[in-house]
Amino acid sequence: MKNKRNHRGAVKVRRAFSDSRKLKAGSYSRGVTILLVIAFMGVFALIMSSITGYVFQQSRYGRALYGREQALHIAEAGLEYYRWFLAHNPSIMTAGVGVVSPYTYTVTDPEGSTQGSSVVTATANLQCGVPQWIDLSSKGTADANPLFPRTLSARYMRPSVAGYSTVLNANTAFSSTGTSTGPIHGNGGIHMDGYNDSDVTSPLSSWNCTTSYGCNPASTTASGVLGSGAGYALWRWGATVPNISFPNMVPNYGTLKSYAQSNGGIYLPYTLSGNTVGGSDLRGYHLIFQSNGTVNVYRVFTTVAADSKHPDDTSTWVTDNHIIASGGEVFVNNYAIPSGCGLIYSEAKTWIEGTIAGKVTIVAADEVSAPDGGAYAPDIILANNITYTTTDGSVGLTAVAERSVVIPLNSPDVLTIRGIFVAQTGYFGRNRYTNSGDHKVPTSPVDYSSYVTRSTLNRFGTVVSTLRPATKWTSGGSLVSGYNAGGTWYDRVLAFSPPPFTPTVSTDYKFTLWREE
Repeated sequence: MKNKRNHRGAVKVRRAFSDSRKLKAGSYSRGVTILLVIAFMGVFALIMSSITGYVFQQSRYGRALYGREQALHIAEAGLEYYRWFLAHNPSIMTAGVGVVSPYTYTVTDPEGSTQGSSVVTATANLQCGVPQWIDLSSKGTADANPLFPRTLSARYMRPSVAGYSTVLNANTAFSSTGTSTGPIHGNGGIHMDGYNDSDVTSPLSSWNCTTSYGCNPASTTASGVLGSGAGYALWRWGATVPNISFPNMVPNYGTLKSYAQSNGGIYLPYTLSGNTVGGSDLRGYHLIFQSNGTVNVYRVFTTVAADSKHPDDTSTWVTDNHIIASGGEVFVNNYAIPSGCGLIYSEAKTWIEGTIAGKVTIVAADEVSAPDGGAYAPDIILANNITYTTTDGSVGLTAVAERSVVIPLNSPDVLTIRGIFVAQTGYFGRNRYTNSGDHKVPTSPVDYSSYVTRSTLNRFGTVVSTLRPATKWTSGGSLVSGYNAGGTWYDRVLAFSPPPFTPTVSTDYKFTLWREE
């Protein structure tokens, strides 16, 4: 009996132990489930919070983009309004009077609701008290999100000839040995056999291209631009190309003279200290520019004569007086070129050379108030190399001749000239000289026979010529006078910041250098 009871007790103990184990296992399982649920809820909450944060962030980013885009258009609206303001107040661009800066322009939508405002700052670039261009800065802020303003800047100016490598008012031809960098425009026909890397344009649909321009046989129906040049894809001609007006390009000579006399420029008069300087090819002024920003001025009273043929009339020999004789000049003065009025006005034939520092414009003209009644039109003679102290755009030369811009017989074998050269009624070039016949070059007291043919002409900047330019003369395909080879490169920096009173190609003002700051 005792054993049976013990057995039953053991059974009860085993059952209790088993029930205890079952109870503990169930509790553990439920705890793990709760932990898993909590963990998943945490992960879910983390994911949802990340998604929500991303959604809100994208919403803020979208509003910021919208505000930035609105601010850009508001800034542009400010520029356009100020352009309208300048166009309706012409005294600002002629006398610099009436500039309002800063000016706040409020932008509204068609329903009259305010979208934002633009603050426009205008800065006039003055030379001799006359605006050359106006720099505008427009800061636009949108009401939708004022935290993201945007600023646009632009230059308001008339496009000048500095934007071209060559501007011509006559038919012309470019040699196959030449290289042209920058736009070329001719109001006449163009025969282009050289290399060009930019536009070559003519308003003519057709023209009479003779053997003088390289057409063999001659053609009366030649395209406005033709030739064997590799850059033909950039040639344009016909009615879609506008004509550039030469009579309207240069400011009034009398006005420029008054600026030089009264507004701080340098005036070189017709008569100096009782000596007549103007009115003749036999005398004039010689300007040698110094790298320190000054110019040495000499009065030329004796020259050397040499016979030549000019590009405008190849049938006639003409006596030139482009060489300054030894001892044929006297020192006048050393002038500092004023930074606020970089204008030199000469009433006589003018020789120039040297190193340019700063921006300066030389005008050689004999306007109607001169003692000779204005009958004489002086030339500018490029006596030697003309270079810049730097080519970063802060230095530049514009030389405007009432008649021609000429390279003389005694020019260097390798000639380098930088500048914007304008032959208002004449031509740019080097005349034809010869070593034979009745018109050969002088050989005494200086022998100039070796100067008839030259090697290389490198030109950086712009040439503007009313008549056909010429620096190379050939006969039967061989060089007989002038420069055999060379290249032309336009100064793209000066296209947007030329020297004062550089001639323009349009009467309309435009925005240039449009960019976001």
